[in-house]
Amino acid sequence: MELRNKKLDIDLFKNIQQEVLMQWATGKEVDFEEAINYHKLIPTHKVFSNKLIKAKEMGNTLIQPRAGVALVDKHIELLNYLVEEGEADLLPTTIDSYTRHNRYNEAEEGINESRKAGRSLLNGFPAVNHGISLCRKVNESVNVPVQVRHGTPDARLLTEITIAGGFTSYEGGGISYNIPYSKNIPLDKTIYDWQYVDRLIGLYEEAGISINREPFGPLTGTLVPPCISHSVAIIESLLAAEQGVKNITVGYGQCGNLVQDVAAISTLETLTEEYLRKFGYDDVIVTTVLHQWMGGFPQDEAKAFGVISWGAATAALAKATKVIVKTPHEAMGVPTKEANASGIKATKQLVTMLKDQKMELTKELAEEKDMIMAETRCIIDKTLELGEGDIAVGTIRAFSAGVIDIPFAPSRQNAGKVFPARDNMGAIRFLECANIPFNKEIKEYHYKKMKERADYEKRDMSFQMVIDDIYAIGKGRLVGRPR
Repeated sequence: MELRNKKLDIDLFKNIQQEVLMQWATGKEVDFEEAINYHKLIPTHKVFSNKLIKAKEMGNTLIQPRAGVALVDKHIELLNYLVEEGEADLLPTTIDSYTRHNRYNEAEEGINESRKAGRSLLNGFPAVNHGISLCRKVNESVNVPVQVRHGTPDARLLTEITIAGGFTSYEGGGISYNIPYSKNIPLDKTIYDWQYVDRLIGLYEEAGISINREPFGPLTGTLVPPCISHSVAIIESLLAAEQGVKNITVGYGQCGNLVQDVAAISTLETLTEEYLRKFGYDDVIVTTVLHQWMGGFPQDEAKAFGVISWGAATAALAKATKVIVKTPHEAMGVPTKEANASGIKATKQLVTMLKDQKMELTKELAEEKDMIMAETRCIIDKTLELGEGDIAVGTIRAFSAGVIDIPFAPSRQNAGKVFPARDNMGAIRFLECANIPFNKEIKEYHYKKMKERADYEKRDMSFQMVIDDIYAIGKGRLVGRPR
């Protein structure tokens, strides 16, 4: 395997495909031409990319929850409840953990045990085990577009089954579903495996079927500076576009400072389009998603609704194309359908109320946008330099050199030397830049911001700030002030 950012040769793709489809019995059900004909019959209002494009044109923010259970009928019941009671605009099918790790035998046992128990004993929907016909049953049983959400380093069989099964959007990427999730999986392997995923979706595109792709934006979801998540999103977008993907939703996890979050969503779309055009991918449509707060949640439901509502307001003011919703049971495990619907309705209320309002381009917002763009360009341009123009090669070398360094990621491929913390206004800055290739001015900017907080709190700039910030929202604050 020689990793390059080059469209997979169709003969090589088909050779790999034969092996992929043999991983589990349902792989034998895949018939590409039949799947194309099936997709052509899907009503246009149930095609994910169509709804996103319309929302972008209208300036609307769509609402999407997370949800998935083991049994097909229960899953359909859950999804319909989230539309009818929660007023969700878009739906997920969240995949279970066994399937995410390609452990289909254990997923099958989970299905059987769930049937006996009469409730889900898996934390998601085992799509590979259920197969194409039951995936189609899910999609045919709801009246809004459905996306596959998971967390799978090797997602090739899952992609084959679910896209043939009628899902019209697919989340993940070779970086974002490896570095924040796994410890020992080589990055070159996951990027290569996800080239297969994107090549498959590119083949659907060539046949006239639009499939939305969404790199996972929040990464570890813990104090991730915008430039880090932006860089990964842009790289995964370039890798996908080379394989023929035409509709991409780039994501960002809410950090909590309104100015920074609004600046982040705006610059994410701008930069992704900029680099796609730079490499000649002129026909790719880019939309955005804001993930509501991904860190620790308060256990108290009323306080949790406060966090959810702040995320909803942020998405609306940032003009994100969609927002991924949290639930008031976030701190307590898998939510009930009622709690999930409550989170959606609270979000819908805020988004609707703020639809016609916007953030004015203040000096602070303009400065934040300029800084995020400068930081991100430093990282992407250095990655391209390391790869001698090839973003796939450059990405491997960038992680090895710490040029891209995702905070608190478990992967051994990740340097783990950067330390982010909040400044005095709650925006995420670099306490330690490590090997991130910032220029002198950017480094001085971060030092200045952290020094302002240290002086205000009358303490030294130290790792204790990072620890305090990680736990702050669960304790009712944004900035982890010393007691």
